[in-house]
Amino acid sequence: MNESLEKRQDWLAAELRAGNRAAAAELVDLYYEQIYLFMRRLGHSCQVSEDLTQESFLAAWQDIGQLKNGRALNSWLYRIAGNVSKLWWRRHKDSKQLSIEGIDVPDNNETEWGKVGHLEQLGQLRNGVATLPIKLRETIVLHYMQHLTIAEAAEAAGVRQGTFKSRLNRALKALRKQVISEDGEPS
Repeated sequence: MNESLEKRQDWLAAELRAGNRAAAAELVDLYYEQIYLFMRRLGHSCQVSEDLTQESFLAAWQDIGQLKNGRALNSWLYRIAGNVSKLWWRRHKDSKQLSIEGIDVPDNNETEWGKVGHLEQLGQLRNGVATLPIKLRETIVLHYMQHLTIAEAAEAAGVRQGTFKSRLNRALKALRKQVISEDGEPS
């Protein structure tokens, strides 16, 4: 991380802890889209994702004293959002998960047939991630879709790095098994 970004995050964290509402608005401006996409990728509908994103920022404002420094800002906010999502799923156990959106398809010079095959594989991957238990789904989403490092993602999930790596490994094995069983052969 570059030094100016670290300074900016440290300043923002200090201002948030001081109760500066302008800093809270800046936090929302900086992270709203990321947290919303995180919720969508965890399988929530558009409306529920919007509601949970707002709940996450409210919870962050209420727990602002727990934010130690700016370098922890990213993982601290994802941890809060993850907890808000888990609480929602516990309250709505019978709710259906939606398919995961937001896996970007690389734009390169593949042939049309290659693109179709690639899109089919992405569809299988989306479906596979959506069927994972929430803890495993969260590891995939945090690391591969939200692009957090292992350390940041582990902190966001509220677990040690070794535990996070273990969950990530289990999630990847489960996804491989699903993709292989759907195709009948490895992809």
